[in-house]
Amino acid sequence: MLNLNMIMINSEQPQELTDFYRKVLGEPAWDQDGFVGWQVGGGGLMVGPHSEVKGPNEMPGRIMPTFESEDVPAEFARIRDLGGRVVQEPYHPGQAGDDMWLATVADPDGNYLQLASPMPEM
Repeated sequence: MLNLNMIMINSEQPQELTDFYRKVLGEPAWDQDGFVGWQVGGGGLMVGPHSEVKGPNEMPGRIMPTFESEDVPAEFARIRDLGGRVVQEPYHPGQAGDDMWLATVADPDGNYLQLASPMPEM
C-alpha cells in the first residue's frame, strides 16, 4: 500500500515560490539546501530548484494540489490578496444547493492550486 506524503513543486525561481507559499501556509517545517517544505494536514508541500525546469508552467492543469478549507470563498479571497492569480472564482460544482465549493488560483510559476470544501468520507 502506498502513502502519498509529499508534493514537490520544482522551479527555476524557487525563492519566489517559497515567498508566496510562506504567505499562504506560514513558516515552513523545514528549509535546507534550497528546498523548503510545509506540513499541510496529513501531507506535505515542498518547493525547490530543478536544473531541467525553466520558466512558468506551460500545462498548469496537469497536476493540481488541492487544499481543503471549511470556507473556500474566504480562503480564495485571502490567497488572491496574497498574490495568487485567479483562475476560477469559487463555485458550486454539483447540483443547485450543493454545499461543496471549488476554486482555483495560480502561484507565481503558474501552477494551479485548487481549494475545495472537505470531501465526504469514502
